[in-house]
Order: sequence, then C-alpha cells, then structure tokens
Amino acid sequence: MDRWTERFSRLDARRLPSPCFVVDEASIEENLKLLRKVQDASGAKVLLALKAFSMWSMGPLVVKYLSGTCASGVHEAKLGREYFGGEVHTYSAAYSEADLKEVLKLSDHVVFNTPAQWKRYKNLCEKEKNKHFGLRVNPEHSEGHTALYDPAAPFSRLGTPRAEIKPGDLDGLSGLHFHTLCEHDFPPLERTLAAFEAGFGALMKGMEWANFGGGHHITRPGYQVDSLVSLVKAFSDKYRVQVYLEPGEAIAYRSGVLVAEVLDLMHNGMPIAILDTSATCHMPDTLEMPYRAQIIGAGEAGAQAHTYRLGGQSCLAGDVIGDYSFAQPLRIGQRLVFEDMAYYSMVKTTTFNGVRLPSIAIWNSKSDAIKVVRDFGYEDFKGRLS
Repeated sequence: MDRWTERFSRLDARRLPSPCFVVDEASIEENLKLLRKVQDASGAKVLLALKAFSMWSMGPLVVKYLSGTCASGVHEAKLGREYFGGEVHTYSAAYSEADLKEVLKLSDHVVFNTPAQWKRYKNLCEKEKNKHFGLRVNPEHSEGHTALYDPAAPFSRLGTPRAEIKPGDLDGLSGLHFHTLCEHDFPPLERTLAAFEAGFGALMKGMEWANFGGGHHITRPGYQVDSLVSLVKAFSDKYRVQVYLEPGEAIAYRSGVLVAEVLDLMHNGMPIAILDTSATCHMPDTLEMPYRAQIIGAGEAGAQAHTYRLGGQSCLAGDVIGDYSFAQPLRIGQRLVFEDMAYYSMVKTTTFNGVRLPSIAIWNSKSDAIKVVRDFGYEDFKGRLS
C-alpha cells in the first residue's frame, strides 16, 4: 500500500455526503512545495493548469507557492484572476473577437494558435499595455499513447507546424508555446524539446519567453526533478528567455478521492452493483480512454473472492465503471473510495440524465478536519438549461 492509499484509508467516508469529491489539502501542499522547489532551482515560473484542477477554494494555498495560472478561455481566465492571483496566461485554439476582448482584460500572456488569428487581432492587442503575446507551435513530435490526448497527432488542430510559419508571421510576438505531454516523466520532455529546437530554435532569437506546456508529472515518485531543473536552466541561458511550465496533474496528483455509495445489488450473468456515482457523469475518462479508476481495498476481477461489475445511475447502457473484486460481499449503503480523482475528473463532471453532481469537500489528513465546501442540486441542473 503506497502512502497515498494509506493516507486516504484513514478517511472516514461516513462523515461525508455521497457522492463527494474529497481533496486533502495536506497532499496538495506537499505537491506545491515540490513545485516551488523546482521553480526556485530552475528559474522557471510554474503555473497551475486550470483545465486539470479548478478548485478555486484552494486558490489561497496555490498562490503561496506558484506564479499563477494558465487558462483555456474567458471563464478559466476569470477564475484565475479572481481566486488564484499571480500571472494569468490564456491560450485558445481560436478566439472570437468578443472573447478576446475579455481575455485581454484578464490575462498577462495571450497565446494564439495560428499566425492568422494573431494578424487578425494584432491591432486590437497592441492597444493593450504590459501584455505579452505568443504563438503555440506544433513540434510534430508525439509522445502520447492515446490519440484522443495527443496534441501532436497527425492533422492536429493544436499549434502551428514550422512549415506554416512565414516571414513576418511572428512580428510583435514575444514568445513561443508548445505542449505535447500527458502525465509524462522527464525523458519525453527532453525529446520534445530537442524536436522543438530543431524546428523552431532559430525563431527564438529576440524572444523573451518560452512555454513548455503541461503534462509534466513532476510530483510523481521517480520523476527526474534534477534533470528537469538542469534542462530548464540550460535552455534559459542559451536563449536568454523566461521559461514557463504548466502542470495540472502535478498540483493535484494523488491528492483527492471520490466517495460513492452502493445503492443496489443485482445479478445478470454476474453480480452487479449500482452506485450513486456515474462513469459518464463523474469520471468520463473511464469511458474516453484506457483508464481504470482504482478503489481502496478492491482488486482486479477475480483477484479477490467477490467480483462485481460497478455501474452508475444513468440510463446510458455503457455507464459502467468496471469490474472489481472485494474480499467481502458488497452491502447496500457501503461506501467505496475511488483514488486519485482530484484532477480532470472534477472538472469534467456533467449533469446528464439529471444525475446529481458530487459534493466537494476539503479534508486535512494531518488534523482529520473535514469541511464540505459545496453541495449541488436541482438548481445546478436547471441552471444549465432553459
């Protein structure tokens, strides 16, 4: 049992509503302290990627350690500005003029996806003072294992390839941004950076900053932190630029769980348990990609005495979390704790079928204090419709 599983095994799930996302502020702070060490040692500025973890009640803690946030549009930029402090960087695959006007008010850095968008809005941008503008480029180097999450897959819309950048396209821009990683360790970044330099190194002359994007699993045990620090320092010295890193998963790695309850038990060729959570509504990555959520005390099908298929409340036939085994038969009303649910799962929830969104709670694994910071109900479902 690793230290995170042991830590959350001490959480009394009966003290919480169900379903409920529970985030351990002590684990978050441990991650932030490590990221701050990387920031201080390398000279990079580390930003929280809000697309992965947007829990704004954690804003005061995050801002103590990191340099700011990165956003994917107006709403995330506004959240970053209101609750997290520091710099706000915004990148979008495309901006409408109305959205860009709002983004410009909220952001310190604005990154465009194509030279065409930059040229279309250049006059608008240059009216702004103390703003930095950049271009996302595509190094055409893949490290992703799943096409759905590979920004450098063939025909990707994310970032401009080198062949599509013409003389004059970068006039007025002060930095370049690339992003190819997803929960990777250091060697994939090293290979990506080599591809970036081969294609775009000559364009860094006169630039002020470079953004290495996200997907860096810096807080995972075994990540080559010293190598990352050395790489960042070498790149910064070579091109005389400020480097930015945008990890999302690393901030919330192993810091949160999803508590769920067994509502019913049935049999149809195998034992089936229906939970008050949902794969499609609360943990869509289990359906979108090869991802299996881990449950404290559970194993693979057949590994322990009692195997169940766990399904959600929705009417989607495929709302199946997976097959799990348990040492003892499941009981109606029993709480199950899904591990590592703080990042991406929380931000991807939906109210499909009217399924209630999980509550959100903060737990401190050191003091055992629990505070439910948000409950959801009918008004949240209705508010998305008309």
